[in-house]
Amino acid sequence: MIRAAVISLAFLLPLPALAQQAPERVDELFSQLAQAEEDSWEVIEVELDRLLAQSGSPAMDLLLERGRLAMQDDRPGDAVEHLTALTDHAPEFAEGWYARATAYYLTGRVGPALADLQRALALESRHYRAISGLAVILEETDQPRRALQVYRRALAIHPHAPDIKEAVARLEAVLLKEI
Repeated sequence: MIRAAVISLAFLLPLPALAQQAPERVDELFSQLAQAEEDSWEVIEVELDRLLAQSGSPAMDLLLERGRLAMQDDRPGDAVEHLTALTDHAPEFAEGWYARATAYYLTGRVGPALADLQRALALESRHYRAISGLAVILEETDQPRRALQVYRRALAIHPHAPDIKEAVARLEAVLLKEI
């Protein structure tokens, strides 16, 4: 009985995210991503995303998965609940903050989304998806110049990301027309 309680508690204790446990590997992948050839970036992106999405705790990883599934099933309110539990129990896990920012954004709660993006970026400043999320919000709040700057920051980290490249090109064209 005591052993089962200790084991279940171990799954709930906040653990350092796997990315924090292997910072050299994360650094290496970000470096490879920035320098990748057109035909090799996707493999690096997948490995980096996999590593960044591992909290170091099976229970926390399950909360992330449940939050993501809720968003896929068009239930962002449920996603916020799962991801709030995740950020409460794993406050050093950048991906949890990014995921909850996405869920907040999908519910129309831009302020909390911005706060969570800020927290994610404080934990992992190279989180290009969080940077891109910030740029999306800036663009949607009629701040195209700032959005372009932020998209360019994301593009410097991940130069082959199709959605980021498209956003930069779109905003450059829009801003060029204003001149």
